[in-house]
Amino acid sequence: MSYMYMPGATAVGVTCDDSVVFGSERRIAYGHLLVSKTTRKTFQLTSNVGAACAGLVADMQILALQIKALAKIRRMEIRREVPPNTIAKMMSNMMYDRRFFPLLTQVIVGGFVDEPKLYTLDPLGSVLPDEYAAVGTGAEMALGVLDPQYTTGISTDDGIELVKKAINAASQRDASSGDGTDILVIKSDGSQQLTS
Repeated sequence: MSYMYMPGATAVGVTCDDSVVFGSERRIAYGHLLVSKTTRKTFQLTSNVGAACAGLVADMQILALQIKALAKIRRMEIRREVPPNTIAKMMSNMMYDRRFFPLLTQVIVGGFVDEPKLYTLDPLGSVLPDEYAAVGTGAEMALGVLDPQYTTGISTDDGIELVKKAINAASQRDASSGDGTDILVIKSDGSQQLTS
């Protein structure tokens, strides 16, 4: 009998006073096999919207490519930046359309236009707004750090440190998570990518 292994991962997102910070670890593991130690699971979708994922990275890569194309078209239609809630709804529609053969990825998507916004999507496209979120096999450990330490209006620097702590906590206890952290910061005036 053959088994399909769902890859484990940890991805985290937090809203800050003037930004949204995403983080993910770099490991891909299928069951007991470590496939990659250098996979980026944070995605810049538009100049003001980003995402992080857990699950099948290939599915997220396809979803990101399609959303980038749709966002460019939408930007030309409305002649301004596409807000994060619109990007989340586009993703939701695409994921729900594929509900009978779903994209096996959990997504945290968000960004900054007038204020920071963050949404979590499951493989069927449910859109759940929140101030902070964690997805993947290490989500329980990450939320154990986020729940007591997150405060509304946290600074970007403190948000980056909190995301690093949450990813590190998950990497310590989840065998499917580890090998460093990628950080994506989305601000109103641009974005920044960090690796630690």
